Amino acid sequence: MSSIHDFDALSIDGKPVSLAQFKGKPLLIVNTASACGFTPQFGGLEKLHKTYGGRGLVVLGFPCNQFGSQDPGSNDEIASFCQLNYGVTFPMMEKVNVNGAEAHPLYQWLTAEAPGLLGSKAIKWNFTKFLVGKDGRVIKRYAPHDAPEKLAADIEAALA
Repeated sequence: MSSIHDFDALSIDGKPVSLAQFKGKPLLIVNTASACGFTPQFGGLEKLHKTYGGRGLVVLGFPCNQFGSQDPGSNDEIASFCQLNYGVTFPMMEKVNVNGAEAHPLYQWLTAEAPGLLGSKAIKWNFTKFLVGKDGRVIKRYAPHDAPEKLAADIEAALA
């Protein structure tokens, strides 16, 4: 796989999503959780979606239950939680694994393209973020503690 556009995923309601449909648009891909100390970042991610979505940015949330079992609910429960508590309107995908043998192929690719600290490929916690350019290549990886609003300058550059 040479770009993010080579991958498919399932939406949170189980429908196939070809990431090829996002060619020419920057993406912000985030592994999310509903019961994490970083969960309030949903609000910041939604703000990025509303601020930059009209200019092409696509925020994609991928729920994951691999860190402290902080997203144990069903896809329906997660979708309801995100909408009710944070007004999330950006696309949410089906719950996935981001580490290990069962990691979603997209996350296997993302972590190989943009390793973390000291070259680690593993996702360390919820709300790790990947900014992907219009060309489908990873621009930058962000740590869970990097607040969404701190990504604005990089998003502006990706939109240019």
